[in-house]
Amino acid sequence: MSAGPFLLDLSLQGRRVVAVGGGAVTARRVRDLLAEGAAIEVVAPTVVAELADLAAAGHVVWTRRRYAGAHDLDGAFLVHTATGDPATDRAVAEDAEARHTFCVNAGDATTGSAQVPARAEVPTPAGDVRVAVHAGGDPRRAATIRNSLVDHLTSGIVDLRGRRPTGGWVALVGAGPGDERLLTRRAATLLAAADVVVTDRLVPQALLARLPESTRVVDVGKSPRHHPVPQGEINRILVEEALRGRGVVRLKGGDPYVLGRGGEERAACEAVGVKVEVVPGVTSAVSVPAAAGIPVTHRGLARGFTVVTGHDELPGLPTGTDHTLVVLMGVGSLRETAAGLVQAGRPSTCPVGIVENGWTPQQRVTLGTLADIADRAERVGVASPAVVVVGDVVTLAHGWAGAARGSAGAVA
Repeated sequence: MSAGPFLLDLSLQGRRVVAVGGGAVTARRVRDLLAEGAAIEVVAPTVVAELADLAAAGHVVWTRRRYAGAHDLDGAFLVHTATGDPATDRAVAEDAEARHTFCVNAGDATTGSAQVPARAEVPTPAGDVRVAVHAGGDPRRAATIRNSLVDHLTSGIVDLRGRRPTGGWVALVGAGPGDERLLTRRAATLLAAADVVVTDRLVPQALLARLPESTRVVDVGKSPRHHPVPQGEINRILVEEALRGRGVVRLKGGDPYVLGRGGEERAACEAVGVKVEVVPGVTSAVSVPAAAGIPVTHRGLARGFTVVTGHDELPGLPTGTDHTLVVLMGVGSLRETAAGLVQAGRPSTCPVGIVENGWTPQQRVTLGTLADIADRAERVGVASPAVVVVGDVVTLAHGWAGAARGSAGAVA
C-alpha cells in the first residue's frame, strides 16, 4: 500500500506564509490563507490586480522582485510557489525542504512536501464542519467528491449536533408551504444540528419523522380560534432551552417573518443574549397561489400585491382589481372580508381564488368572485389552512374557465 499525504488541520493564525509568484493561482491561494488569518508575504516582480489591491490595503506584504533564494523563506511556517517557471518552483521547494518548511508547489505536486486538498466548510451553530478530500493527486476528482460530501452534509440526513458544550442558540426556520422538497439547504442543516425543535402544526411532518430519536420535539401549533400555547410561552421555551446550552430550531410554516411572529421571537431571545439565526422560508403568501397557477403579479393584470391576515380590518387598501390582495388565515372571516372589500370600492365581479393545503396531495382550489365566493366556499366546505387571493390574476388559475361558466367552483 503506497503512502499518501497525511491530512492535517493546520492553524495558520498570525503565522508567516510566503507565496512566491503573482498570478491567478497565487491570488486564489492567498485568498484562502487570509481567511485562515495567515500573515502573508508575496514575492513576485508583478502581480495580478487582486494581489495588488490586497497589498495596497495592507492585507499582504508585496516584495516586488523575483525569488532571490532561501533567505526569502526566513521564519515561514508554510511556503506556496506558483511562478509558472518550473525551475524556480523547484528551487523554492528544495530550499523549503532544506529548512524543514512545508511547501506547496502548485506547478508540480510531486516536488512539494504539501498539497492542498479540495476543501469545503459547512457552517453549523455547534461549530463549522470542514471537509478535505485528497484523491490521489487528481484535483477534479477530489472536487467532485467534495461537492457530493457537502450535498450529503447539508441534506438534513447527517446528525450534525454538537457533542461538546458550545453554548445554546436559536434558529427561526421557515419550513415552506407544505412540501418538504421546498425546504432550504440551510434549514435542513440546522434541523440536523438541533437538540430541540419547537414546531407549528403546518410544517411537513416528514421533516419531523426523520429527526434523530433523541431530538426533542415541542409542538406549539395553533389552529383557528385555538391557541393552546400563547406566544409569550413560546418565547419562554425558546429562551430557556437555549440558556440551558441547547440548540433550538423554531420551525414555522412558510416564512418566519411573514405574519409568523418571528420578529417577536427574535427580540425575546436577543433581549437575554441568546444568539439567533433567521432562515427564510418559501412564504405561502406567494407560493400557495402559484401552486394553483396564480401569480401574485402579472404583466398587464397586476403590478403589485398586498398581504394581510383575515383577522385584520381591510380599510385603505387599493380597490382596483389590478392590485392583488392575498389574505392569510382568512377562511373564518371570508364572508365579512368579501363584503368589506365590495363596500370599500372593489367591484363585486372581482375574481377570488381559495387554495387549501397548497403543495400537498390534498390541495384544492375554489374559484369565484367577491359576490359569490363565500357561498361557494361554504358549499364545498373550505377549511384552513388556506390562502385567499383577490384580483384579476385569479383568472390565470387552473380551472378558471370552468368556474367562470358557473360550475361548482372547486378544482382538485
